[in-house]
Amino acid sequence: MPRRASASTPAVAALIRAGIAHELHPYEHDPASELSYGLEAAAALGVPPAQVFKTLCVLADGTLSMAITPVDGTLDVKAVAKALGAKRATMADPADAERATGYVVGGISPLGGRKRLPAVLDSSALDLDRVYVSGGQRGLDLSLAPTDLVRLTGAAVATIRKDS
Repeated sequence: MPRRASASTPAVAALIRAGIAHELHPYEHDPASELSYGLEAAAALGVPPAQVFKTLCVLADGTLSMAITPVDGTLDVKAVAKALGAKRATMADPADAERATGYVVGGISPLGGRKRLPAVLDSSALDLDRVYVSGGQRGLDLSLAPTDLVRLTGAAVATIRKDS
């Protein structure tokens, strides 16, 4: 059952501070799951995978940035580069992503990170009433309106998802 909670993570604190309507969706993370973190979250929460978004860190012309895209597709790094005004983008080293965001892989939230990183959100999010993103730890997703996600992250919006 969705619920509101106190600022249990920096992501939740950022939403509370901004006065953004949201719901917390905790679930039991299974470290032995063969699903990706995002697909595991979608299955555990009974939500369509196209509504659950993963936060991937990329290097766009050497600048650490975030790409927020549905868990049921793959990231088009060329499209991310273009959306961020960069010539080239590559996946960031996971350790660099963890250091910059303060979150662990599988729990990286686009909200409340140590540093505000440039971000791009897949345009499919705007077709939804609510999107689910990591709440800042494995086993916690939060839902909010995609327009609030854009406003809080300052994300550009572009088609950055490729079908798996």
